[in-house]
Amino acid sequence: MGKFRKFMMMGVASCMAVTMLAGCGSDGKDAGSDSNEVKLGLNFELTGTAATYGNTELNGIKFAMKEFNAKEGNKFKYVGVEGDNKSDNAEATNIATKMVSEDKVDAFVGPATTGASLAIYDVANNANVFVISPSATGSGVTTKQNGDVYENVYRVCFEDDYQGAAMAVYARETLKVSKAAVLMDNSETYSKGLSAAFESKFKEEGGNIVIKENYQSKDTDFNASLTKIKNSGCDALYIPGYYTEVGTIIKQAREMGINVPIIGGDGFDSSDLVKLAGDKKYLNDVYFTTAYTTVNASDELKAFIEAYKKEYGEDPSMFSALAYDAANLMMQAYEEAGTKDHDAVKEVLDKMEFKGVTGTFTFDEKHTPKKAALVVKVVDGEQKEAVEVDPNK
Repeated sequence: MGKFRKFMMMGVASCMAVTMLAGCGSDGKDAGSDSNEVKLGLNFELTGTAATYGNTELNGIKFAMKEFNAKEGNKFKYVGVEGDNKSDNAEATNIATKMVSEDKVDAFVGPATTGASLAIYDVANNANVFVISPSATGSGVTTKQNGDVYENVYRVCFEDDYQGAAMAVYARETLKVSKAAVLMDNSETYSKGLSAAFESKFKEEGGNIVIKENYQSKDTDFNASLTKIKNSGCDALYIPGYYTEVGTIIKQAREMGINVPIIGGDGFDSSDLVKLAGDKKYLNDVYFTTAYTTVNASDELKAFIEAYKKEYGEDPSMFSALAYDAANLMMQAYEEAGTKDHDAVKEVLDKMEFKGVTGTFTFDEKHTPKKAALVVKVVDGEQKEAVEVDPNK
């Protein structure tokens, strides 16, 4: 099929709250005190720069837990312990430490960003507590500095090396781009990883990076860099960043007359992208890599979308869908193990073939799922087409 094919879709203490998704027992004991309850630590970016990601992922997990707890015949009840890490990595570590030592969580689902996820891995791994990362796409994050795999850390998203390379292949073979500009957030691990992967693969495929400019998170004026990019003669602009800056960059680029394709990673996937871009017309000829899309949805996916929309009044994003899958994966592992014994649950995780709304996959030796990347085309601010891309073929 070549390298791509059309995708037919298939203060810490004050921040803590116990989400009573499973409810209290009739004896009034706190949820989680029963040996038949599994406590999931939900350490998310509920405020701060990544709040959109954190809140949508928390919603995805709550929805998954509500559905799962309503099933007949479950061996366990699943309870969420929430914490707001405020989009701060140090706060994420503090919250994880409290969840392990005081709340006695059995597993973590989250955080949303790569940086915050990395900040809790050692805490969780050293305490023999599982982590299922919905969207920590950073390359190599499931391995320690010495190269060993974190025994207890898994993720349901592909890594940045993969999606960066996938976009490079799509840019060369589908968009016929030969001269790309890169505008990278040099304060974010996510952005630097995507940029490196895209540049390497793009050059390998015969393309040329004609200019590379940098910005930092929370910047709002990109005109100096965009002026240089406009004068570079590029025929595409790759922005490996989060929607918080990308939306503004797209607005300023289009207003400046930069009308080449704008391409990027899954950080584009937010309902706020249109708001920040200012006008839907600016979001034409825009493409990004993702692990999930509602384009050409299967019947199963349509059912999920309808139920989620009924619950929250909005369509699920990639981040809510990934979190939904992450929570279901962890709960399914406990149910299949039939015990809270760590080794038994880990054996299930290592061998599991999981079918979720973001695809069916098994884990590789580094606990990263084997799944394809998707490239979505945006038309007037809405996802209209999706193509599956495998940069390794």
